[in-house]
Amino acid sequence: MVKVETKKRIVRLRKVINHHNYSYHVLDKPEISDAAFDSLKRELYELEQEYPDLIRPDSPTQRVSGQALEKFVKVRHQKPMLSLEDVFYLEEFQVWQERIQKLVPVQKLDYFSELKIDGFAITLVYKNGLFVHGATRGDGKVGEDVTQNLKTIASIPLKLEIYQEFLAKPIEKKIKDLLVKGEIEVRGEVYMAKKAFAKINQERQKNGLPLYSNPRNTAAGSIRQLDPKKAAARQLDFLAYDIVTDLGQKTHQEEHQIAQSLGFKVGQGQYCRNLDEVIEFRKKINQNRGKLLYQIDGIVVSVNNNNVFKKLGVVGKAPRGAIAFKFPARESTTVVDDIVVQVGRTGALTPVACLRPIRIGGVLVTRATLHNEDEIKKLDVRIGDTVIVQRAGDVIPDVIKVIKKLRTGQEKKFQMIKQCQVCGSKVVRPKGEAVHRCVNKKCGAQQRKRLIHFASKNGFDIEGLGPKIVEHLMDEGLISDPADFFSLSQGDLVPLERFAEKSAANLVKAIDQKKKILLSKFIYALGIRHVGEETAINLANHFGSLRELEKVGLEELLRVKDVGEIVAQSVFKWFNNKNNQRLVDKLIKNGIEIGKVKTVKKKLIGLTFVLTGELDSLTREQAKEKIRYLGGDISSSVSKETDFVVVGREPGIKHDKAKKIGVKIINEKEFLKTIND
Repeated sequence: MVKVETKKRIVRLRKVINHHNYSYHVLDKPEISDAAFDSLKRELYELEQEYPDLIRPDSPTQRVSGQALEKFVKVRHQKPMLSLEDVFYLEEFQVWQERIQKLVPVQKLDYFSELKIDGFAITLVYKNGLFVHGATRGDGKVGEDVTQNLKTIASIPLKLEIYQEFLAKPIEKKIKDLLVKGEIEVRGEVYMAKKAFAKINQERQKNGLPLYSNPRNTAAGSIRQLDPKKAAARQLDFLAYDIVTDLGQKTHQEEHQIAQSLGFKVGQGQYCRNLDEVIEFRKKINQNRGKLLYQIDGIVVSVNNNNVFKKLGVVGKAPRGAIAFKFPARESTTVVDDIVVQVGRTGALTPVACLRPIRIGGVLVTRATLHNEDEIKKLDVRIGDTVIVQRAGDVIPDVIKVIKKLRTGQEKKFQMIKQCQVCGSKVVRPKGEAVHRCVNKKCGAQQRKRLIHFASKNGFDIEGLGPKIVEHLMDEGLISDPADFFSLSQGDLVPLERFAEKSAANLVKAIDQKKKILLSKFIYALGIRHVGEETAINLANHFGSLRELEKVGLEELLRVKDVGEIVAQSVFKWFNNKNNQRLVDKLIKNGIEIGKVKTVKKKLIGLTFVLTGELDSLTREQAKEKIRYLGGDISSSVSKETDFVVVGREPGIKHDKAKKIGVKIINEKEFLKTIND
């Protein structure tokens, strides 16, 4: 913002902060959360630091002075590792209780409440009392074997023994039998204690390395290190919360007792006779959570009776008989720079707020879902508004409130699109639904193929952007055209299933590294009909730059090598389509740099090469690129029109055919001399 606009923003921020300060401290009626209030103060402080001459003695900021495995093996769980439904408010929790009570009306429900550790779920399998393997949750059915890393955690017993006597003798007897011959499976949470996390970050700071964002993601990343030595250095810990094996236990409370008896640490838990005791337990924990040695984000409430728990069953990937009763979500304030509509794989349209980047809960967030048109109207959110954004656990951030007193009058209302920006088809809102949809049933599927093609090896070659990840990003409303790849941030990805902090950072890095691209690969990646790899190279070599290609007419296109009427029409129509023009502009705006074709002596013009066998000094793709760059042609088969067959190690039948029909054969050394002289 220019200084004049900054000054206006500062004045409004001071006014709003003072208002909320009064509401909180004088009226005792806070209107926004502490986190959102702190975010507003932080924004004011940063603006004042940028323009120190705008600081006033009465500004709210002046109250306080001072400045080594190759890969992990997949493991199928004997019993699915389920995830939990989240609730944040008392009303939601009561709805859950009423719902399950209807399913077992004659049963008086009691509960077991325990801390929800902000960690990483794993399962441990012991055979004949010995720890044999441990795995991550994965998709709930299949996880990854991380046994070697788990062995580095001192609180995970390598051998099970009974350390305490049981009141229930049958359970004790069965355990003793299984410790001699049998299997016991225990589940729990790997986590990093606050002190261990602080110590790691202190060391990283000393060494000039970037700091880790939070203990949970650091723990998850540590367990997925291929080198166990790295995991061992992270000082991880483990708390057990479930015994999968049937030992005759009748309650969830007994499972905690069994885990303790076998030498496992368990988190703080409490038997609760009713909902009132659950609520009191949660309140007490929330008040004292700062004193805990590890981070928690709520409590887990389970129906204590195991038979009733089983009767309640499973919905999707969550058991009906347990729920995560979380603490209030993390929040912050930022500005909505734009509202865009993303088209999902099924044709569903999702409005997404493009946010001024903000850190919430340790990750950078640049987008928030607005769900649908009704939600936008309900919030009355507009482009340019200052909003409160909530990042609640592992879900896409939400816009939960607009701070209307910060409006300048320049904000713009959102209008749902009438035509799909992907295929141009009509957009409708089916009766009784909140979601708008593109009427073209093939739209989402075609779009998915275009996005996959764009990121493929012969296009932008973005490592980690395979079909499943592309589809996942589409379904979450994060991408609808190729340019959206280049505006993804780590904070957009971390909340998604399949992503932890490290994998999210790796994908963002991989995308960023591909912003510079050859013109031929850029043309191919656009997915223009009838334009394959060879045609893309010919177009790039003929025009030299994207801008020259964009303004060309049909006549000039027909002069390009091997471009006929059909291809010329297709290229001409593509670059004269307004949606496509907007896409190219958006790609450039998002940082794509397209290299111009250098003018070189085309000494291989008119010559056709066939490659067979493995080359030592360059890959086959690199060899092909070099031949094309020098004006030569590539063929996949040997014929009398072939000028040279380049032979590497272990050549195939192409070598034999070349001998048979008398085509000139050259080795790698001769080939390099041909292209380098």
